[in-house]
Amino acid sequence: MDLVERAKNGDADALDSLIASVQDKIYGLAVRMLWHPEDAQDATQEILIRIVTHLSTYRGESAFTTWCYAVATNYLRTAAKSRLERHDYTFDRFGDELLDSAAEPADDLRERPDYLSLLEEIKVGCTLGMLLCLDREHRLVYILGEILEIDSTEGANILNISAAAFRKRLSRSRERIISFTSRMCGLLDKGNRCHCRLRLTAAMASGRVAAGHSIFPVADTAADFARVEREVQKLESARRMAAIYRSHPPFVAGDALRDRLRQLVRGLA
Repeated sequence: MDLVERAKNGDADALDSLIASVQDKIYGLAVRMLWHPEDAQDATQEILIRIVTHLSTYRGESAFTTWCYAVATNYLRTAAKSRLERHDYTFDRFGDELLDSAAEPADDLRERPDYLSLLEEIKVGCTLGMLLCLDREHRLVYILGEILEIDSTEGANILNISAAAFRKRLSRSRERIISFTSRMCGLLDKGNRCHCRLRLTAAMASGRVAAGHSIFPVADTAADFARVEREVQKLESARRMAAIYRSHPPFVAGDALRDRLRQLVRGLA
């Protein structure tokens, strides 16, 4: 008997294992959709509760992960706006904010041992933030198709749309991201106006970036900041932004969320 059937039959350990197998995937989707990890944790909890309480409806007609992504996207389509979504960013307004207060960092900031971590925090926060310039339907398609590299057949099943509609939305969202970043982002082209280092001073002054208090899990990828920038600029232009997103650190549900979910799952079983 596979894990799903054992969980359906009341095996609490199987249910724990089943949820553990998908919770980081769900959390990663939620972070990319909502931006702030705390909003993503709340959404992940609600989604996993739905997965547990509706597990009996899973018929095995698709992979279990596909079904879980469908549950997640149904929730994320209509969830309350996250704290950054409430800013209602457009690409034009987002771009204006990026260029506001741009300045070269002072020497003492450049010489900090955590300088690359601070730059990585800027990169991750900014590139996730620009996703919120897309409406939720196009954002979901872009995350699934471009970042997670889910094909149009599976993506269509997840979103309950046709494969043709999935491809069309992916093309539109990709074009919008590329149009914006190709003229703005210095990670893609050194000649562009916006560079992570130029955002750092203002971001630290406003508290958006704080030394020793990263919002995103950048510790493991910070050392690769310069290498990723070099490698990305070697790619053809249409592939550069996807490479940036795929270079993000893995978004992993923390121990506190895992423990809370385990308690909730035990209570729902």
